[in-house]
Amino acid sequence: MLTYKGYHGKVLFDEDSGLLHGEVVYLRDVITFQGKSTDEIKQAFHDSVDDYLEFCSQRNEEPDKPFSGRLMLRLPSDTHRKVYVRAKKEGKSLNEYITEKLSLEN
Repeated sequence: MLTYKGYHGKVLFDEDSGLLHGEVVYLRDVITFQGKSTDEIKQAFHDSVDDYLEFCSQRNEEPDKPFSGRLMLRLPSDTHRKVYVRAKKEGKSLNEYITEKLSLEN
């Protein structure tokens, strides 16, 4: 995973073209880049992020930001209590417990 100015890029190799293709992830907007080597793909990623930020600036638009990882959640108080008790029984913080339960890998 590439990181630049708070943006994250995912890179895949296309065997047919012999190129590395990348996409900035965790955004609603689509930002792509490509290169033939690791140095080229890193530079293309940086250039694409910079171009995106410049494009947004020229249009006086706020650029899309990657997800912060913070999620505000409101629960009924009885549900909150039950989840808290389950987390404590497993020796976990409420955040750890909920993150584990929401993980797509489980």
